[in-house]
Amino acid sequence: MFKKILVANRGEIALRVIRAAREMGIGSVAVHSTADSDAMHVRMADESVCIGPASSTESYLSIPAIIAAAEITGADAIHPGYGFLSENATFVQALQDHDINFIGPTAEHIRVMGDKISAKDTMRALGVPCVPGSEGGVPDLDAALKIGEEFGYPVIIKATAGGGGRGMKVANSAEEMPTAFSSARSEGKAAFGNDEVYIEKYLTTPRHIEIQVFGDGKGRAVHLGERDCSLQRRHQKVFEEAPGPAISAEERARIGEVCANAVAKINYIGAGTIEFLYEKGEFYFIEMNTRLQVEHPVTEAIFGVDLVREQIRVAEGHDLSFTQDDLIINGHAIEVRINAETFPGFAPRPGKINAYHAPGGLGVRMDSALYDGYSIPPHYDSLIGKLIVHAPDRKAALARLERALGELIIDGIETTIPLFHALLQEPEVHSGDYNIHWLEHWLEQKFDDK
Repeated sequence: MFKKILVANRGEIALRVIRAAREMGIGSVAVHSTADSDAMHVRMADESVCIGPASSTESYLSIPAIIAAAEITGADAIHPGYGFLSENATFVQALQDHDINFIGPTAEHIRVMGDKISAKDTMRALGVPCVPGSEGGVPDLDAALKIGEEFGYPVIIKATAGGGGRGMKVANSAEEMPTAFSSARSEGKAAFGNDEVYIEKYLTTPRHIEIQVFGDGKGRAVHLGERDCSLQRRHQKVFEEAPGPAISAEERARIGEVCANAVAKINYIGAGTIEFLYEKGEFYFIEMNTRLQVEHPVTEAIFGVDLVREQIRVAEGHDLSFTQDDLIINGHAIEVRINAETFPGFAPRPGKINAYHAPGGLGVRMDSALYDGYSIPPHYDSLIGKLIVHAPDRKAALARLERALGELIIDGIETTIPLFHALLQEPEVHSGDYNIHWLEHWLEQKFDDK
């Protein structure tokens, strides 16, 4: 068993890992920038180390600083959370070189899945259905135009190293291709240092469905159903639920088995999420995230498992603590992401929390690092909390979400809580009748959000 885990992250996910470690009798080390010296994860951990100034490049993304903190404190393992270095193969290799355990997949799996082209090629070879499109990178505009003509418009141009919606542009016609192609390459270069792009057929009314998988690194793997993350703004998820309201039990079993078999074949270890576009009964692979997802709590709620605990266990070399037959869905869960942003407008609004009150009651979970008097720094992502509800069915879960949102108090800053109050008044949200474009169209109609 690990004796001490360093958490290479901040905010609510750092707290999530610290809590799991404490329940397992494992010590925890928090790392922090100078801007986070009074953060809750620093207060909650057994030990803490300042690893640099406010800039994430010089702190949370500094591999030498994090390794030094692990060596100074005697941590024998590192949990990366999500974001920052969680999908950085160079980081994982550096930890291996320093005999520090990484709680996550191998550097090779992160490397393969981190490149969208190699990920797609690998998944296709493993029998996972993919979106029709280019074979490999597209070198120039002439090649892009030929692909557009072959598959028909619209198409989407994607940066091979992309993520979070960056480096993605839609071309609805050959006339739009030059601008879209150039823009996707420029964004990819600026955000990821790589201007290579590939092209896929653009599905017009898909849902975003992701399958949670878990492997033990020994050729055994399971799936934990799907999450529907279709309510998105500019490719950023805001509302996630499990199980998906549009997926049948037969479809769940079919695609889940395909995904579990795929990761078992490559001896994948730890948590992973295989993401799909789903349209007219068909699943199309878009990417695999080789880490814990922000929305993992909805899966935990319906299956009654602790995914972080399981990550730690398999990293220690244990077998999975459950089999596929053990995983039976119980009820429905929904998560909404609370951001420190204006609404409408979605401009970041960091600041001081004058009062904070988390909702409670049966089936309510609030994952947040807020507290009264805390000042949210302006240097990081605007996510400040996740409200998760669990109930016997979807209708009851929506009612519980509305009740819990009414109890939640975050005073002193603007947040996106009003967004969810407004969404819960919409018939399409209650019926589950929406796709990945619905939220943006709704915002444009209601608030002229363009």
